Amino acid sequence: MFIGRDKELDLLESIYASPKFSFLVLYGRRRVGKTSLLKEFAKNHQVIFYSAQAKNDSLNLSDFSKTLQTHFTGSSFGSFADWDAAFRYLSSQISDKKVVLIIDEFPFIAEENPTITSILQHAIDHDFKDKNLFLILCGSSVSFMESEVMGAKSPLYGRSTNTLELLGFDYLQSAAFFPNYTNEEKLVCYGILGGIPSYLEAFSDTATIAQNIERNILSMGAFLANETQNLLKMELREPAIYNSIFEAIATGSSRLNDIAQKIHEEQTKCSKYIKTLRNMKLVDKVTPAGQKESSKKSIYQIKDNFFLFWYHFIFANRSYYELLGEKQSALEIYEQLPSYMGEVFEDICTQYLIRLAKLGKLPFVPYTMGRWWGTDKRTRKESDIDILAFDKQHRSAIFCECKFRNKEFGMDEYNHFMVATEVHPTVDRCFYYIFSKSGFTKAVIIQAALDGVILVGLDDLFLDI
Repeated sequence: MFIGRDKELDLLESIYASPKFSFLVLYGRRRVGKTSLLKEFAKNHQVIFYSAQAKNDSLNLSDFSKTLQTHFTGSSFGSFADWDAAFRYLSSQISDKKVVLIIDEFPFIAEENPTITSILQHAIDHDFKDKNLFLILCGSSVSFMESEVMGAKSPLYGRSTNTLELLGFDYLQSAAFFPNYTNEEKLVCYGILGGIPSYLEAFSDTATIAQNIERNILSMGAFLANETQNLLKMELREPAIYNSIFEAIATGSSRLNDIAQKIHEEQTKCSKYIKTLRNMKLVDKVTPAGQKESSKKSIYQIKDNFFLFWYHFIFANRSYYELLGEKQSALEIYEQLPSYMGEVFEDICTQYLIRLAKLGKLPFVPYTMGRWWGTDKRTRKESDIDILAFDKQHRSAIFCECKFRNKEFGMDEYNHFMVATEVHPTVDRCFYYIFSKSGFTKAVIIQAALDGVILVGLDDLFLDI
């Protein structure tokens, strides 16, 4: 079942409608749904779809030759001598009718034949540019696609007419995979699986979340049982060090120095490996809202929810869970999910605010938005704000508190939040939002109305705004 991606499909259709040569670079991390998107687009068009594989250049060229020849003649007459000949043949077959060529997993070809980008650049400049061709290069290696295909030093630099980085679904789009779940269960699934379509498809809303964890993550042979390890082995040469970094971050070591000490490696080495994980969109560097990325207060977070879940619960506990048993382990993990969901819930609330901002339903358009932490100059104690947004002039601010707890948000928490917001006395206009999974006490509802504080319940996150 294909869910979502309406905007992406509209983009592909609009490019297809152009009578000129078009070249789209489509990329995104593994499992994000690139191939599924292309196949959905191909349902309505005559498409030459070639998916490269991790094998030598000669075999990929042979397969590509067969794909081209079969498309145009219905049969194959042997491999072309080289890629240049294959592209010249393609050009010779294009008339007035639109031709769509999709090369999926393009990095597999380039790994075996580094000259392929130069060969393709020559074909674009001399054979394709005046043809009614829609060329799509697709790849899962984000760093390769950004540097070797779109980068300034790439022979293909400036040739693409469109680029599209396919990202995971947000919490609202992910919820569409679970129509039979409650809104709370939909958020928990997003907290476990993130927005990766193939991960979301692994869970079924005809079973409980605990049963899904048991059957689809903890059980031997399950699709998600070794997904993190398989992905690291496919993409990286030293998965052991990356595992150590993930574990360190997941267990609270968020600063570079702390991570280095935890895994007993030099900071410079850690920084190099973390940069790779950032390029893979698995780890993010976070600074207090309103401060530059170079801030010494910067910390690192696991960006992908499933990786966060895996390293938070499973990586260091696999031997224990094997002894405990899959069913009991799943129940134990499920009971700890409310505390785990705290960081995820902040991200969900941020997504909600972004939706409001795009619709013009916030007091101002945020220029920066994110977590804030630092020293309260009044008390000289550490303070934090779950979400803090500033306007471009840094004169208006939105302060947000986010609680994913099994009790109503009470007056003690309300008063603590309002005091914490006073840490920024230079702001002229302040606006306040409180998000609570379990709602609010009557006292908070009354006081919030008097103070102009916006209260957002869990179900409000799913309203059509």
